[in-house]
Amino acid sequence: MNKKLLVIGFVWPEPKSSAAGSRILQLITQFQKQGYIVTFSSAAKTSDNTFDLSTINVETKPIHLNDSSFDEFVKALSPNLVLFDRFMSEEQYGWRVVEQCPDAIRVLDTEDFHGLRKAREVALKKNEIVSLSYLQNETTKREIASIYRCDLSIMISEVEIEILTKQFKIDKSLLYYLPFLLDPILEVDIKQLPTFEERKHFITIGNFLHAPNYDAVLYLKRSIWPLIRRQLPKAELHIYGAYESQKVTQLHKPKEGFFIKGFAEDVNEVMKNAKVCFASLRFGAGLKGKLVDAMQNGTPCVMTSIAAEAMFADFEINGFIEDNPEDFAEKAVEIYNNVELWKENQKNGFQVLNQRFNKANFEEGFTFKIEELSSDLNSHRENNFIGQLFMHQSMQSSKYMSKWIEAKNK
Repeated sequence: MNKKLLVIGFVWPEPKSSAAGSRILQLITQFQKQGYIVTFSSAAKTSDNTFDLSTINVETKPIHLNDSSFDEFVKALSPNLVLFDRFMSEEQYGWRVVEQCPDAIRVLDTEDFHGLRKAREVALKKNEIVSLSYLQNETTKREIASIYRCDLSIMISEVEIEILTKQFKIDKSLLYYLPFLLDPILEVDIKQLPTFEERKHFITIGNFLHAPNYDAVLYLKRSIWPLIRRQLPKAELHIYGAYESQKVTQLHKPKEGFFIKGFAEDVNEVMKNAKVCFASLRFGAGLKGKLVDAMQNGTPCVMTSIAAEAMFADFEINGFIEDNPEDFAEKAVEIYNNVELWKENQKNGFQVLNQRFNKANFEEGFTFKIEELSSDLNSHRENNFIGQLFMHQSMQSSKYMSKWIEAKNK
């Protein structure tokens, strides 16, 4: 008998626009390898960048917020496992899944720890360090409640698992480390990449709907790029990202070598022709897709410690980590000019991809974890009494608020 997976997406996947879009496709592939037939649902609107899920044999079903038509749909589908894409999806639909399909395993794909990102954003604005009081924000409370209500939460970052288990005392049995799942880069592919001499200019990339990316571009514009241009007056910085708004396009200053390029149809094409990639994030969480794009295309990086977090473990970095604008600019110029240094850091990036994020290292363990949950779901839930508590309390409030909205909309 085929197993059925329902993915409830916060948005429809856009792998060309964001790392989150690539990530959800990686997870779908893993479940398909485990024998699941996959249906993807979302209440969001599609866009020109939406991935065609039918090309990977995934059924799609648009759903509505605060609408009991979802109950009929999920009951008829009767999935063995439901994957919530981010805690906001679980808040909206979790209680409905519990009511209609109580035996379905509920898995939360956190994408990253949103409460941590929020804490860092607020602390940055106040020019303070991130204390526990910043971490205990509204987003964190909602997200942790969601983690407790699910049977398992997939975490992309070991740093975030440590915060959740040490600061918030969440039981490790509720969390599962599953980082980016990548194909190794082959020697034949490496040989086809443009050489140091064939590349020019700097690059940064990131979806502008994501607040940390906009802040990172502003930080480059105001604090870092002028220092680099003083030493490299002919160098250019090419900034790519989906959904650029007026406030982004007005940063376009060709005379200063600062180019807002907008959406990149093919990230590999623009990345492999650049000499150095910047990841100047001052707040955020999770793992950074732009660093993976850079490493896959042999482009060394200069990044902040926030950008580098959980990326390298004990491996050599594919560039430099600098949080001071002067040091950031100095390292950018150094790696841009020094062919030997550049090649060494490029090689480091290939090793990180092939050893730290090679999907072959994670597939068996993840399959075992899901099978283990399937075979012993009741006792797993009995050991998570706080989850039962949150389910009871939150379910009542979410349920009746949703029913009230539905009645009001009629």
